[in-house]
Amino acid sequence: MDENSVNKIADHPIQTWAWGSFRKESGNEVLWTKWGLITLHKIPFLPFSVGVFLKGPKPTKEMLNDLKKLAQEKNLILIKLEPKYVPKSDADKNQLIRLLRNEECIPGKRLFTPTTFYIDLTKSEEELLKSFHPKTRYNIRLAQKNGVSVTEDNSEKAFQKYLELTRETVQRQGFYAHTEGYHKLMWKHLKAAGIAHLLTARHKGKIITTWVVFVWKDSLYYPYGASTEKYKNVMANNLMMWEAIKFGKSLGLKTFDLWGREEGKGFTKFKEGYNPTVVEFLGTWDLVLNKPVYWLYRMLDQIRWLILRTKSSFSKPSF
Repeated sequence: MDENSVNKIADHPIQTWAWGSFRKESGNEVLWTKWGLITLHKIPFLPFSVGVFLKGPKPTKEMLNDLKKLAQEKNLILIKLEPKYVPKSDADKNQLIRLLRNEECIPGKRLFTPTTFYIDLTKSEEELLKSFHPKTRYNIRLAQKNGVSVTEDNSEKAFQKYLELTRETVQRQGFYAHTEGYHKLMWKHLKAAGIAHLLTARHKGKIITTWVVFVWKDSLYYPYGASTEKYKNVMANNLMMWEAIKFGKSLGLKTFDLWGREEGKGFTKFKEGYNPTVVEFLGTWDLVLNKPVYWLYRMLDQIRWLILRTKSSFSKPSF
């Protein structure tokens, strides 16, 4: 498939030609199919790989049969499916689940969250502001009063600051993030394709918050952000979100996908202040081709994460 054909069917930034080029340079084998982009990931110490098919279309019997053939050709033990599809009703969801189970699919460990937040960018700025939580509106005004300004800055200097702030955020919050090399390659490919944009918040001339946002078709996405703890009281993140919304509106986009939602997380509460709509996808399904090796793989993966969590109790993750 060529670039135009791929991008025509891609309904999400991580299904685009640019994303595939990025993953290929990262070391993954990339498969272009008529259903979408699938990346292959080698299993350490085993002669097998795992296929990952994220944000693809609504599953059909034809699609699943094609994927089974592909998995056999490539010696895959599974293809992980996380469709972008949002079931229209409980009946629609139950019908799709029956199809998936009948075609040897098992609920799997998620990569993306099963739900996300959408903000309707077709509403006026006045309507949107009025819908926000009062505390959110107050913090936006406070950031403006504190002299925070938000601009798009795709320069190399601004991107280096983004990496610096990401490193600081990872060390402060202690979570496992993609490596610096991953972020550099992602930026290289998606910036060149016009998908990735860097929004920066400045206070007294210093960049204190950076967000990478993606623009694809009629939607804006917020996958990556980082900030310094030093100026947290000026509420730059609140203004950043508002300016990102206005950025999407200025491009004529219809939807702002906030890239995930997890109950009880602080950043989920932050997002809720902007009165977004909760959207639930079909979930994570493993299309299994080799059950004995699959269950061994899942056991080894659980052990790996147990080791990582134990390790994080003694030392913070690096970037």
